Amino acid sequence: MIRKAFCLLSLGLCGAVAMRPAPAAGLRADHLMRLSVATWAEQAQARLDLSEYTPYRYFTLTSPDRAVVDLRGTRTGPGLQLPRVHGWLEDVRMGLQPNGALRLVFTTRSAAAMHLSWQRFGAEQRLVVRLSAAGAPIWHAKKAVATPQGRDIIITVDPGHGGIDPGTIGIDGIEEKNITLAIGRRLARLIDAQRGMLATMTRDADVYVPLRERMHIAERDHANLFVSIHVNDCSDPHIKGAEVYILSLHGASNEAARLVAERENAADRFGGMNLRGTSHTLASVLVGLSQAATISRSMVAARSVLTALERAPYVPVWTHAVLQAPFVVLKSPTIPSMLIETDFMSDPSQALKLTQPWFQQSIAEAIFQGILAYFRIHPPAGTLFAAERAARLRQMVASNAG
Repeated sequence: MIRKAFCLLSLGLCGAVAMRPAPAAGLRADHLMRLSVATWAEQAQARLDLSEYTPYRYFTLTSPDRAVVDLRGTRTGPGLQLPRVHGWLEDVRMGLQPNGALRLVFTTRSAAAMHLSWQRFGAEQRLVVRLSAAGAPIWHAKKAVATPQGRDIIITVDPGHGGIDPGTIGIDGIEEKNITLAIGRRLARLIDAQRGMLATMTRDADVYVPLRERMHIAERDHANLFVSIHVNDCSDPHIKGAEVYILSLHGASNEAARLVAERENAADRFGGMNLRGTSHTLASVLVGLSQAATISRSMVAARSVLTALERAPYVPVWTHAVLQAPFVVLKSPTIPSMLIETDFMSDPSQALKLTQPWFQQSIAEAIFQGILAYFRIHPPAGTLFAAERAARLRQMVASNAG
């Protein structure tokens, strides 16, 4: 569950905002212990092994093309050496900034897209920086497939919480972050096993990923759907069952206002739609239209998943309607998004069931069936699912004509 900011007890609904804890003053600096780089044709991957989880920011520069990562309050570890690079990645350098951040600069032969994610590496934290030539896809464990019939549908699975944020803690110290990761992995495996689908994950380890970064991962992966997995919590220990959320209109209007105000930096959020230089009125209209369409598609997808949950054996449902709330992770203006509260950790019996592989698999399979049903009816253009749907419709027309 995203930590409670409001609770509608009549419905048993709990919503919230997760806060990123500020580092305590006076702590010793984190250290970058190792830096390794691998390069491909128009891709590169850097692995940054750090002594601790480290807040970071990243951005790109031009003339020449560079990808930049700033690690707050970080120093180089003993004996750290810069790796040799070649090909599309021309140079790597680092240096301390006046604000105390350690800056890493990756010079590339062309403009780069960036994708950062945390992984657990022994007792250390590993920050993986993936770079691809702009327009080229970031790679995944299962490669996206483009056939003459069409490309894969991409679904980003977001296991809630992680790392320093355990989420809700239930009976016997059961932590939400572990439940969501287990269900998320099972869901991703089901998606990857389906021909014409590809799963990406915002995290695949016990690591902390900021809320907006989760949304941005889906956008950079060109996802067709974003599914966030959580476990609910409320004051009544007898409430149990799943709930499905999409973004509320209030949350959408706030996000639209934020994007319009930041339109100088918002071009990459709209599939290439450039808001630079547009008037405030025109930008508001464009953002509003995009978000209205996205919320509409989110509702259709969420209803399909809710229906599948209702039909699934062993999976209780608490609220038999799609709910709306201003969750940060649902605020992408272009990607249909939903957040699924798989059950209530506040019910001790359900908390224990959530640790059982069979129950996790039942939830994952129900969610997957809802996703599959949605895309069979509403496939994105250019995908294998769209080609197969078109073939089915032609066959129906031919049968009726006969």
